Amino acid sequence: MQINPEIGRRITANGIETNYHDLGEGQPVLLIHGSGPGVTGYANWRLTMPALAKHFRVIAPDMVGFGETERPAGHRYSMNDWVAHAVGLLDALGIERAHVVGNSFGGALAIALALEAPARVGRLVLMGSAGTAFPLTEGLDAVWGYTPSIGNMRQLLDIFAFNRALVNDDLAKLRFEASVRPGYQEAFTSMFPAPRQRWVDALASAEERVRTLTQETLLVHGREDRVIPLSSSLRLLELIPKAQLHVFGQCGHWTQIEHAERFNKLAIDHLGE
Repeated sequence: MQINPEIGRRITANGIETNYHDLGEGQPVLLIHGSGPGVTGYANWRLTMPALAKHFRVIAPDMVGFGETERPAGHRYSMNDWVAHAVGLLDALGIERAHVVGNSFGGALAIALALEAPARVGRLVLMGSAGTAFPLTEGLDAVWGYTPSIGNMRQLLDIFAFNRALVNDDLAKLRFEASVRPGYQEAFTSMFPAPRQRWVDALASAEERVRTLTQETLLVHGREDRVIPLSSSLRLLELIPKAQLHVFGQCGHWTQIEHAERFNKLAIDHLGE
């Protein structure tokens, strides 16, 4: 029997049966995944978790509506709801304060979490982050508009990665199969229906509030990102008082995969200061 590595531990967080991974010891670091079809905390952070777990306690959940976490019937997904789920997870685990690393959608959620519960959030790492207003990209429209097929998944993976060597038919098949597990696609299509510019705007925090963030923040972005434009991180650099930005050339939306070792070192150095 093959064990699915995406399945970790289970805990009830804000009333939601939540799948999460919990590795290492020390200062807690919460890793929040992106919003691609079939995404899970493990799939998003599989190259990040082992490296960070040598220095920190790493918590990587599947947020409500994603992965192996419960999908309540008729659930209405919103930023407030995802923030409540993240806070509920910290509460359930008895964690008063955690550093937060957010990827794409997860970056927008990390910003909202830091604004709504600032005492719970230490340092921030925002990678390929949404959370600002920008015109919907063709890449993001394709991601949120995904309809299940191996061919469509292969096209999405080509959008995500600058390095095409990372994308092959086996990976496309694996991620396609993840996207069509029972309940996955139904929840996914309910989150970001067309027209999709409104969901970019819904993920964005008000700029006057973002200016009030007090957390030391590391912004990381791939220069060739076709999903979330580099302009998003450039704007966050202008808005967040204690921000620094690292841009990877020849890198798409998968910084944590395309430049895993360098990304992990940046994150460890930033969070461990």
